Amino acid sequence: MTVVRALLFPRRVGRSLLAVLTLLALFVLPFGLSAADPEPKKDDTAKPAVKKDEPKKDDAKKDETRKEVVVKKPEVKKVEALPALFDKEAPENVAELKAIQAQVKKVLEKVVPCTIGVQVGGASGSGVIVTEDGYVLTAGHVSGKPGQEAVILMPDGTKLKAKSLGCNVGIDSGMFKITEEGKYPYAPLGEASSLRKGEWVLSVGHPGGYKPGRSPVVRLGRVLSRSNTVVQTDCTLVGGDSGGPLFDLHGRVVGIHSRIGGTLASNLHVPVDTYVETWDRLVKGENWGGFLSGTRRANSSAFLGVTLDLQADDCKITEVGEDTPAAKAGLKKGDVLVGFDGKKIGSADDLAVLMQRKKPNDEVALEVKRGKETLTLKVTLGKRDE
Repeated sequence: MTVVRALLFPRRVGRSLLAVLTLLALFVLPFGLSAADPEPKKDDTAKPAVKKDEPKKDDAKKDETRKEVVVKKPEVKKVEALPALFDKEAPENVAELKAIQAQVKKVLEKVVPCTIGVQVGGASGSGVIVTEDGYVLTAGHVSGKPGQEAVILMPDGTKLKAKSLGCNVGIDSGMFKITEEGKYPYAPLGEASSLRKGEWVLSVGHPGGYKPGRSPVVRLGRVLSRSNTVVQTDCTLVGGDSGGPLFDLHGRVVGIHSRIGGTLASNLHVPVDTYVETWDRLVKGENWGGFLSGTRRANSSAFLGVTLDLQADDCKITEVGEDTPAAKAGLKKGDVLVGFDGKKIGSADDLAVLMQRKKPNDEVALEVKRGKETLTLKVTLGKRDE
């Protein structure tokens, strides 16, 4: 059985002024954002529109069918680069500190209204609305199995009915759909693939669960590292934040909170790119994947037969099972997997996600680093014993 984990242990980014800036984001701005808590506008989109006339049953069925068949995927919002001061390791003077603070406040005024709390079953978490008609991105372990009834809690306390849609357990992505008619505030999508080490980001959510009268809580931090399957930041996360959004300083969603890393200030987020890539599957309510957080067995029946080093910074093999596909292919203890089926592997989670796409008897080319050599080995995947 393959054991995997997100293996991301980069050095911390930033200097002592980072702590000062974080405190400003939390306390100079009103706690939990409120970003000056602007007066609600009369046409506040946070409240669902109410239709006075009930539609005919036949028309309602036609509309429902149309929505199930065609759901427009949100487009990635293109933006211009921020001033150079945002690329520095830390602000160098008070003027730069205030400039960053002003940008944070500007972003929060836009994104907090679409950051929601969610209750499903006996659990609670966070999420973010990304379309005007109420599609919500969250973590897969928050949304759970498709088709469940849920309650969405807007920042102003409005409660809305929703249902869980698809879920990729392997990468921990999930989705809800608000089932009440209305036009909702929503956040644009960015690209996690464009994030740079040290880039400023904002973590927003409901730590400890949704609390009436408290705005979504904001934490400012930096990107520590990223791969195709995970973004790691030093934004503090606790229980209840799961499923909440990670924003860049343009106000675009770049990740969804997944789990705590080795410490409270080393946390893991699902890259938003995977939601775009698998949008149709999530909307249709598909449930797939496995290998979440390094301890679960793959839902896929394809089998390789290795154990990985949970403390390594790469995909290092600590054990090769006897008479397994890995052993037959020539893999050895101490080998580091750096490529799988033509795709680079940066972590054990990368291998897990790629394995989920395979079936027993698939032949795969493995790129293996063994000492100073790099080898290419072909393996025929086996069938996992259930």
